[in-house]
Amino acid sequence: MSSKKAEKKDLGITVKKSEDIAEWYSQVVLKSELADYAPVKGCMILRPNGYFIWEKIQEYFNKVLEEKGVRNAYFPMFIPESFFVKEAKHAQGFNPEVAWIERKDENEMRLAIRPTSETIIYDSYSRWIRSWRDLPLKMNQWCNIVRWETNAVKLLLRSREFLWHEGHCAYESEEECKKETLMFLDEYAKLCEDLLAIPVVKGEKTERERFAGAVNTYTIEALMPDGKALQLGTTHYLGQNFSKAFDISFLGKDGEQHYVYQNSFGFSTRLIGATVLMHSDDKGLVLPPKVAPIQVRIVPIYRENNKEEILGSVEKIKQMLQSKLRVDVDLSDNTPGWKFNQAELLGIPIRIELGQKDLDKNVVTVVRRDTLEKTTYEMNDSLLDNILNLMDDIHKNLYNRVKQHIEKHTIRSSDLVNAIEKINEGNWVLIPFCGNPVCEDNLREKTDGVTTRVIPFDQPKDKTEKCAVCGEKSKYWVIISRAY
Repeated sequence: MSSKKAEKKDLGITVKKSEDIAEWYSQVVLKSELADYAPVKGCMILRPNGYFIWEKIQEYFNKVLEEKGVRNAYFPMFIPESFFVKEAKHAQGFNPEVAWIERKDENEMRLAIRPTSETIIYDSYSRWIRSWRDLPLKMNQWCNIVRWETNAVKLLLRSREFLWHEGHCAYESEEECKKETLMFLDEYAKLCEDLLAIPVVKGEKTERERFAGAVNTYTIEALMPDGKALQLGTTHYLGQNFSKAFDISFLGKDGEQHYVYQNSFGFSTRLIGATVLMHSDDKGLVLPPKVAPIQVRIVPIYRENNKEEILGSVEKIKQMLQSKLRVDVDLSDNTPGWKFNQAELLGIPIRIELGQKDLDKNVVTVVRRDTLEKTTYEMNDSLLDNILNLMDDIHKNLYNRVKQHIEKHTIRSSDLVNAIEKINEGNWVLIPFCGNPVCEDNLREKTDGVTTRVIPFDQPKDKTEKCAVCGEKSKYWVIISRAY
């Protein structure tokens, strides 16, 4: 076999999703050119295809931020050690993950590379907020962060450096702060559902899983095809913990000094990884149309004697569609079969084929990536609307498939042994739980890494029973599973 043929053969996915999801996932991400491993241990490279999806997520959420009165800013990535240790719980929670900079000048203060930016942002807030007229103060930054927590990179899921957004808001009243903390969680769920076609479970984290320094942490969680949970975004009600530590106070309408109430919230490039895991198949990447770098690829099929006629029609189709869609034409010298396979590997939502038989009938052959079903549409003024409608149908189908998967694999059990059996079969399980952090530690130890993921807002109507872990009185139902 020639090297060129071997190279082409290697372009496809060589393992099945159902047989080795870890290897399958790695191949899909690498071969669809979303991301790559970096020469720096624990890091990854986000390639243009992957970064495009991130830009679409940014574009979507920037509109939400603007609507909610949150403005974008940027703060330094270096955090003085004195800032980091002001809030004791926060410092303790992040200490194992912090990357410190070594410098020759021992007289200068030690600096950390941000694992999150609460401390350095709140130092500024302490100077910027003086009166109730300065509130609410709502800011967001799109940035990179570093958490020295892993050597084994899981592309787009876990790495030492990754991209994210982090919002930080300060309020005059506790009521307004709590309300908006939950509001941003709702917006996260809408983003996942409307843009990425991923339904999520909304709820609160347990005390043990709470963000370091927060009063309450809220989360959106999704169940991946292998039965593991993936946290897709969190919002945190911080109360006055940080405002007291950093002296963020204001003169109230009553003439008295008050500490502000604060929240923070964030999601990361992990959203891209979740999208790959949830929707893709053995042929490669499957993308929701709204975030696909190329939404429609046109593949002309011709010989020398009809090349000009075919390409002329292809150009007309492209001109019609690109007014509202991201369209390209595959003019490479590869075979039609190879072109079809590549379009499927890259996750292009719709492929349009045009050959002589199509041209004779004045139609195009259209293939949708999610189901690989073929249909024909007439080459007339309705083609654009037909393709747009098909895009909507693809999104709905992807969403419904995931929703059905989550519903099918959400099990309820009051017996821990049974719950673990169900988890090992690829489910996540609702169990009655007491909420005691010690009991939660016992859960992890007894079950080889099973943790609490979310206390769903939508609790089962049945009253909770005795805690499935310790047998004491339970407080609520919580979803447990293994997680990425």
